[in-house]
Amino acid sequence: MDRDERVETLGEAECLRLLGTVPIGRVVYTEHALPAVLPVAFEVAPDGTLVLGLRAGTTVSRALDGTVAAFQADHLDPSTRTGWSVLVHGRAEVVRDEAAVRRLLRTGPMPWVSSGQQPMFVRIAPELVSGRRVLPAGQALQRG
Repeated sequence: MDRDERVETLGEAECLRLLGTVPIGRVVYTEHALPAVLPVAFEVAPDGTLVLGLRAGTTVSRALDGTVAAFQADHLDPSTRTGWSVLVHGRAEVVRDEAAVRRLLRTGPMPWVSSGQQPMFVRIAPELVSGRRVLPAGQALQRG
């Protein structure tokens, strides 16, 4: 069986659903004119935006504000060589609305490393969403 027969391209709705099943992803941004990648806690908001929980005052929170960023999360099983991966591109903005920040402090994603300060939250509005799922060996895609 050709390996490509096990790879399924996912639609946007399925990608966002899958993102909601994992608590950590990687944000890709530019730092000193070079690409940088950082694992971050996140959630998918009801409107489909991604909300990242970041330590206040970090380079990443400053670098993301008002820029286009990429975000990637996945769930892979090395023993079965199956899983999925989702990639989102969109505009990132620091959440500044006080009511939204208060709500996120109660229910939003928290940074894994606490600085003792109130965390910052960054929203990424998805503009391009893509994903792939690798099916189990012996299970090929049904081609119509």
